[in-house]
Parts: sequence; C-alpha cells; structure tokens
Amino acid sequence: MATFLMLIIIGAISGFILGLVMKIVRMLTGNEGEILLYNMDYIPILKRWADKSITGLTFHYMTCIGSAVVLFYLLVPLGFEREIWPYVLVYAAGGGALFFLSMLTPTPPSHKDVAAWINWTVSHAIFGVSVGLLIYLWI
Repeated sequence: MATFLMLIIIGAISGFILGLVMKIVRMLTGNEGEILLYNMDYIPILKRWADKSITGLTFHYMTCIGSAVVLFYLLVPLGFEREIWPYVLVYAAGGGALFFLSMLTPTPPSHKDVAAWINWTVSHAIFGVSVGLLIYLWI
C-alpha cells in the first residue's frame, strides 16, 4: 500500500513538472502545446465538461497519476520498475503518438504544428525522467 501511495504522489509531482515545463515554453515562445494537456474535446463522454478549467486540470492529473501507477506495475515482471529509461521511452513515444489526437479537435495546437509536437514529446520525456527518477529515489 505504501508503494501505491508513493506512486500517486510521484504521478502528481511529475504531472506538476510536466505542466510547468509546458507553461514555461508557452510563456517564452507562444507555443500552444500546453493547451492539449488539459483538452478533453476529443473524448465524447468527457466533452460535455470540457468548458470548465477544473475538469481539464483534474483530467491531466488523473492521467499522470494513473500512467505512473500502471507503468510501474507493468514493469515489475520485467524487473525494470526502478530503471529510469523505460519511463522516458514510454512517455516520450506514447506522448509523441498521442499528440495526434489533436486532429480530433479544433482547439490548438494543430496536428501539423511540428514545434508543438516537439515541445509535447520532449516535455513528456521530461515527465518520464521525473517519474523514473522519483521512483528510483523513493521506492
């Protein structure tokens, strides 16, 4: 149970770091990749609440926490749960692929925005470093 609770904390901290990195990039460059973190337009069930900022923020943190917990337990049978590289690899590759969900919504960024894709993918790699490093240090 202690491991599970630590994973929730790690997911929340790493989710904060992900949002902060993307916010800083947006403030410095105007890149709109950050908008996709909180966008739920492309999920039919959640779309009806997409206009409320708290639901987008909740969606972001639940996704970060859930992905940290699930990936940790998927890596346990392989013996890689305390390695950093699988988290970086999975979150960068997965994030890079999931960016193209932006095709399903008129909300920025465009799926054709290469700078936003790079921002999104690198930011998710940083999320992976955070998750992996905190797991290595705390679990």
